[in-house]
Amino acid sequence: MSPRGKDIAVSANTVSADAATGRQDSRRWWALVAVSLAAFMTYLDNNIVNVAIPTIQHSLHLSVSGLEWVVSSYLLTLAGLLLVGGRLADVYGRRRLFLAGLALFTLSSLAAGLAGSGGVLIATRAIQGVGAALLMPATLAIIMATFHDVRERTMAIGTWAAVGALALATGPALGGLISQHFRWGWIFLINVPVGVITFVIAARNVGESREESAVRRLDLPGLVTSAVTLFALTYALIEGSVRGWTSPVILGAFAVAAVAMVAFLAIEARTANPMVDLTMFRRREFSGGTGTMMIWAFGILGIYFFTSLYLQQTLGFSPVKAGLAFVPMALCVAVFAAIAPRIEPRVGAHRAVAAGMLLMVVGLVLFARLGLNVTYPALLPGFMLFGAGAGLMNVPLTNAAMAATPAARAGIASALINASREVAGLLGITVIGAVLRTRQAASLRSGADPVHAFLDGYHTGLLVTIALMAAGVVVSYLTLRPRAGAAEPAAEITVAGELEAIGESLGEFVGPDSRP
Repeated sequence: MSPRGKDIAVSANTVSADAATGRQDSRRWWALVAVSLAAFMTYLDNNIVNVAIPTIQHSLHLSVSGLEWVVSSYLLTLAGLLLVGGRLADVYGRRRLFLAGLALFTLSSLAAGLAGSGGVLIATRAIQGVGAALLMPATLAIIMATFHDVRERTMAIGTWAAVGALALATGPALGGLISQHFRWGWIFLINVPVGVITFVIAARNVGESREESAVRRLDLPGLVTSAVTLFALTYALIEGSVRGWTSPVILGAFAVAAVAMVAFLAIEARTANPMVDLTMFRRREFSGGTGTMMIWAFGILGIYFFTSLYLQQTLGFSPVKAGLAFVPMALCVAVFAAIAPRIEPRVGAHRAVAAGMLLMVVGLVLFARLGLNVTYPALLPGFMLFGAGAGLMNVPLTNAAMAATPAARAGIASALINASREVAGLLGITVIGAVLRTRQAASLRSGADPVHAFLDGYHTGLLVTIALMAAGVVVSYLTLRPRAGAAEPAAEITVAGELEAIGESLGEFVGPDSRP
């Protein structure tokens, strides 16, 4: 071949290689879009139903017990099967489990939206929870397997966390708008087109990954005992306030959860291929990160629930107005989650998470000062500080916890983080609710009217949450700090530098190969 022919061939190969690299980069970011959309749907279903409950009850003629299970059936199967979903993803493939869970979630959303009876709606909500339990652990594990560059992975986790938090915050607003202006079934039917689009994107762009060293055999005793533990505990937390905490059914559920947990730990400590490698918890970054996540979920989900009641029952907000009140918090979560990947390398995960927890404490303190005559603008400082703190701490916390686990265990690690958040959120609603009702009853006995009595209980619940979140500041700082000999982050953070960094991040996400 002539020299000119060789040059042409080399040039063609270079162009081909560049094109292949571009396609690979594009697939990577499209995979992030898919897992983020899936996270949005599953988080949204955690709370979008709450505002539409009266409409659903009227349409389907449900009893109070049946109405409660429209919400609880989803949480029960989701929390109960998260660890199972994480382990299945590690062994049989994260892409495979993600697509299976997404298909199940989308089809059950269609069935829930078209349900004509309470029984059908409760059953389809339970199936939705199964689908979410399969796909949720896979979302974070897919990010860990897809993004090998630490900087890109941090930004990807930031996007994933921001989208999930945005769904939690916008759920009430979206639920209020739909229930007030459309048929209640659209609360679930909106998942169908999003699910189909997400499935197509994922099928084309998400690569398969699994624990390569895994023996293709599941730890069935571990799977069963973990599911029984989480099912029984979640059931007791959901039904305890209804049936009574000392009723035989609830005490029995707690006893089953305790026995199953002991059996699970004994099995995992002795089996050759455990479902959960207990040595993961020897890393203080993972155990401390999981503990901090539980504290965060306890506070944000517990107070989130009762703040919605405060806005509607005490301040007289309509469902739509109460839902829209959470939007500024959602925007702050999204903005600070985008900033967090730039802040973490400079100050360290321990300082970023502790600072985020501290901002949330300040936001709660502002809420504890609110009374009966509160305008919408007066709510904004507390909401925005709380949202800023949640956005700032979530990404570094997830990064630190996941970085402390082997890549092969990414699915089960993600499942543990998600399960701890779900159970702690239910525990927050239960404990803060008990504190609120106890103080409320005491105020009523002292002669206070119902509105002031609820406000007293709400403020007491806030004070308990403030104390717990303040403890979370210390826990996160001590457990997530770098080990001896690790390089300390340097470089002072400036506003101009952060704005430039955000611009670079957006440029990378929109077109990672467009820069010279």
